[in-house]
Amino acid sequence: LKQFFAAAVRKRLLVENPFDSVPTGNAANPERQVFISREMMEKVLAACPNIQWRLIFTLARYGGLRIPSELIGLTWADIQWDQKRFLVRSPKTEHIPGKESRVCPLFPELEAVLTEAFAQAPTGQKNIITMPVNSQSNLRSQAHRIIERAGLVPWEKVFVNLRSSRETELTETFPVHVAAGWLGNSPDIARKHYLQTTEEHFRRAVEWESGKSGLKSGLNTAAPDECRRTQPQRENQAVDITVVCAGSCGTV
Repeated sequence: LKQFFAAAVRKRLLVENPFDSVPTGNAANPERQVFISREMMEKVLAACPNIQWRLIFTLARYGGLRIPSELIGLTWADIQWDQKRFLVRSPKTEHIPGKESRVCPLFPELEAVLTEAFAQAPTGQKNIITMPVNSQSNLRSQAHRIIERAGLVPWEKVFVNLRSSRETELTETFPVHVAAGWLGNSPDIARKHYLQTTEEHFRRAVEWESGKSGLKSGLNTAAPDECRRTQPQRENQAVDITVVCAGSCGTV
């Protein structure tokens, strides 16, 4: 209703939108976020009944595609094997100029499964995904059965969390605007709805003192003691402490 009346305001059929003050239902819910690790994905892929399902899970987890909307238009012609890239058409953002499609890297995890699927595809096959993918609810129920077969507990928002896990993973290596561009959203949307704090983040944080994560680099732990040893002993002696610390500690 809010969008409907906003359109009427834009067309000058109404002066104002009576639903402007009504909050929309797109608030982030961190409790429904689940990070799908690579170990979990290996179990899921091993439990998939065929190459089509391995493609769907891989395209969601390692390609970051929206499922099912961005699966439907994906063709073999979109895979640029020589440039290690692939084209993704996005029905969700096609109404935004410049957001009709995006080019993503052909990540190694994705290339391996696509290569396997291409070798099995009949000559002349256009679409990469040939099984019906129009019903998200049906895909979700089948995906849950595969996840259970893998010995895992099905997680909520099965495909959104696969996409979220990929974006979280990519931002560990690439700037957030780059990862967001590859997945077809904005940095603000990524931070609000997709990026997660994982167990790996906690592990790296508590291991910094042992020198495993590199967080300790650049810290001069001897500075406080060194500075105290060079402080003036006589109360009335005028000494520039800044100069003393700079000479002894190597920092100001």
